[in-house]
Amino acid sequence: MSRFEEAVKKYAVLGISVEKALEKLKNVSISLHCWQGDDVRGFDTDPNKPLTGGIQTTGNYPGRARNPEELMADIDKVISLVPGKPKMNLHASYAIFEKGEWVDRDKLEPRHFAKWVQFCKERGLGCDFNPTFFSHPKCDPLTLSSPNEETRKFWIDHGKASIRISSYLAEELGQPCVMNIWTGDGFKDIPGDRLGPRKRYRESIDAILAEPFDFAQVKPCVESKVFGIGVESYTAGSAEFSLAYAAMNKDKCIPLMDNGHYHPTEVVSDKIPAMLAFFDEIALHVTRPVRWDSDHVVLFDDETKEIAKEIVRCGGLEGSVKMALDYFDASINRISAWTVGYRNFQKALLFALLQPVEELKALQDKGNLTKLMVVQEELKTMPFADVWDEFCRVNGAPLDGEWFREVEKYEEEVLLKRN
Repeated sequence: MSRFEEAVKKYAVLGISVEKALEKLKNVSISLHCWQGDDVRGFDTDPNKPLTGGIQTTGNYPGRARNPEELMADIDKVISLVPGKPKMNLHASYAIFEKGEWVDRDKLEPRHFAKWVQFCKERGLGCDFNPTFFSHPKCDPLTLSSPNEETRKFWIDHGKASIRISSYLAEELGQPCVMNIWTGDGFKDIPGDRLGPRKRYRESIDAILAEPFDFAQVKPCVESKVFGIGVESYTAGSAEFSLAYAAMNKDKCIPLMDNGHYHPTEVVSDKIPAMLAFFDEIALHVTRPVRWDSDHVVLFDDETKEIAKEIVRCGGLEGSVKMALDYFDASINRISAWTVGYRNFQKALLFALLQPVEELKALQDKGNLTKLMVVQEELKTMPFADVWDEFCRVNGAPLDGEWFREVEKYEEEVLLKRN
């Protein structure tokens, strides 16, 4: 009997069908963020520009993608190393222009993403989208909350263009497009007016969402943030603002939580069921904060596992929870960073699918908290790794202990030749 067959028998004793868990996970798409491959540089402005809007990438590991062709090749390598089928996630700054052409962000059109559509179609991928409200000369440094009407109009027009691009992506690829609105608007030190920027921010988002779209196909989100570099004292899009906005506009907007965008003692795993008590749909950016919103590579750690458990327990894999990764590390091999994070979140979801959810709920409802603790602790030593290996095998992905050799080879043959 193989180790996997033994694992199937052990889980069956707990009433868990390993086969059903594997089949469910196979059909889960997690959005893979393009910006890990080039350190959030994009293609629409100077690639050597400094990042702004509370974003910073640290490190100078060799092999950063310098153009669309290199970035797409790197993404292909990652896709070959992860089981299942991801979904792409683009920022507007990754528009691809024909030679000699350029338009500013307020004038972007669907055609500027036609090559990404072709890329996704050839691989059977869907695609999510993000307006890029940072690293641009027209950040003054505020965008949607700026007191300057001309500045606000530029960024509102960018948001409307992003709605049209998201509609195009959804129509062309046959999958709904999650379009996330996030800005780094805020102040480094104590502001003299906290209400004014938030009123302008609200009015700007209203104007963006006035652009016609099909809510079944385009899922605009509002993402909060507690602080960022240069905006340590105040952010216009705070958690309270973003949640209230989504709640007041449930017919055209959903809330998005990034688990790095809260105070250090807050955990998004607990917020997921709280939000799903009121929202039909929510969105997540899964990352790993270290002391602050540092966007470290996702690990198979406690909070990642708890987030996955709540997604599974709340029925989020049926479509109510839109999942995406969001981190960028330039201090290590970028292909490895992508792959480690993606595989770890898949592991967390599989670990959650191998839980006797109904039994755990029954124990809690009966007040048998002693046994609840015992069962949850014993689940940690179940043969999960053998099931994960099988998931990789059946989906044509290399196992743990194998895939990194492919990364080292790619680095030697491709990445190091870029520098």
